[in-house]
Amino acid sequence: MILLIDKELAKEAKRQRGLLAVVTCSGIGGGAMIVAQAYYLTQVIDKIFLGKQDPNDVWPTLWLLVGIVLARAIFMYGEGVLAFALAAEVKASLRQRLIEHVLNLGPVAMAYQPAGETIAIIGEGVEKLEGYFAKYLPQLLKAAIIPVFILTVVGPLDSTTAFIMVVTAPLIPVFMVLIGKMAERRNQRQWETLTLLSAHFLDVLSGLTTLKIFGRSREQAEVIRRISNKFRSATLEVLKVAFLSALALELLATISTALVAVTVGLRLLYGEVTFNQALFVLLLAPEFYQPLRMLGSQFHAGMEGKTAAAGICDLLALQRPNANSGSALLGRQEQIAIEFRNVYADYQQGERPALQGVSFAVETGQHLAVVGPSGAGKSTLASLLLHFLAPSAGDILVNGVPLQTLRIGDWLAQVAFVPQRPHLFQGTVADNIKLARQAALPAEIMAAAKAAGAHEFIMRLPDGYDTPIGEGSCYQLSGGERQRIAIARAFLQNAPLIILDEVARGLDVKNQAVLDEALARLLAGRTAIIIAHRLTTIRQADKIIVLKDGKIVEVGTPAELLAEKGMYSKLLMAIQSGGVAHA
Repeated sequence: MILLIDKELAKEAKRQRGLLAVVTCSGIGGGAMIVAQAYYLTQVIDKIFLGKQDPNDVWPTLWLLVGIVLARAIFMYGEGVLAFALAAEVKASLRQRLIEHVLNLGPVAMAYQPAGETIAIIGEGVEKLEGYFAKYLPQLLKAAIIPVFILTVVGPLDSTTAFIMVVTAPLIPVFMVLIGKMAERRNQRQWETLTLLSAHFLDVLSGLTTLKIFGRSREQAEVIRRISNKFRSATLEVLKVAFLSALALELLATISTALVAVTVGLRLLYGEVTFNQALFVLLLAPEFYQPLRMLGSQFHAGMEGKTAAAGICDLLALQRPNANSGSALLGRQEQIAIEFRNVYADYQQGERPALQGVSFAVETGQHLAVVGPSGAGKSTLASLLLHFLAPSAGDILVNGVPLQTLRIGDWLAQVAFVPQRPHLFQGTVADNIKLARQAALPAEIMAAAKAAGAHEFIMRLPDGYDTPIGEGSCYQLSGGERQRIAIARAFLQNAPLIILDEVARGLDVKNQAVLDEALARLLAGRTAIIIAHRLTTIRQADKIIVLKDGKIVEVGTPAELLAEKGMYSKLLMAIQSGGVAHA
């Protein structure tokens, strides 16, 4: 039976060992009632039909038999309810762990994991475990316990029947293992097709505008139809094996029961066993094979669960690149100084080097602009500071303390990050601003919005700060409005370190002017790392580093770098001419 249990899913079941123990006890109780029911039914029939006793004499036994039948029904009902409760607990716990794990991985690690596949695993994959824990696992436990219990009762009474049971019963799980090898490949193919369908459909929805512009939406609809047909074919293949296995196992169990019945009948005819013994054994024979027959009918649910578990385990096995968990506490800092000492960073386990021996320092209150062509390592530098990525070599010091040793939560409380494309979550405007500080009062939220230049457009919304925005809302904000919401978050967080990542890229002149004023207020008196594309932002920096191929090629003030007429000067000229927007 061990071959029929998935090791990883067994670990999940152990996390709910209390419920699992109750489910098992319910199954054992039901098995005991099966034996008791057969025994007392045999007594009643023997006394009335062979013993010629008055029916009134067996009423106590009949009432006891009724009680046993009711107890068996209660055990069966309780087992079913508790099994589904076990499945629900496992699903809730596992889904929570998956979500926490994905959030802890961060954007760098998840960038290489297809979003559609992740959604399929957390959604459909976890749901497929219900059949395993609510049906397959309880039935597997009963198949391991009840036949053994019945065999210990039958053995002393009829060694011949016991021998037949011992020989035929193992054939069913052995046959299931053989079928499982064939079904496993088909289940895996079905699951891979489902994740592909989910990933492709999500990709189509994300790029629907582009598809419409180029007139390729019908083509993608055909691709989805083709993948759907492939999924249908894979599902039918799985069902063929499931139906075939159920038929074969049912046939095997029926033949085994018939074999017991024939041998018992012949020996009863020749007087080798008593009627009482024969009837008792005949009543128990179908019950002996019943758990194994039912296990065959639930085998498909078990295989589905095992296949889904493989995808879940793969997701849980993902690690953050060069991840480490610091333990040093970091209290609230009034000012932040940053120093990079010969820092190296890479992606995909060293296959994609990003930074190579970068060293620089940012004093408290200083504004550092980072410029360079695409792929130079600018975003990697921000990811390192946000602890999305750990350096493969070198040290990053925060007020003289290695960043790797600090608790992530403590450190991120000191950092306000304003990305190029801020995400708005489903909820109100106020909800999205107070992501930076959940305990913020309405007056504090409004003050942050005013400082970010967002208050005026917020008040023009239908419900002001209570207007629903984000995914699925009927009101969508423009790019400039989204950026001001993100800056309002930074004001509300009031962190001593600000990281800006191309915050004004692609905005019109009016929105850029509003953002420039808001950013000037935000950066005043704070240390800032600015991944800069715009001329006004670059000129306001105290110091600039120019990255190329993961290395610093120039460093200095704007005036010093302009006088050198090197890469910075060329990038600046490209920005002024509007030719290149990747400084």
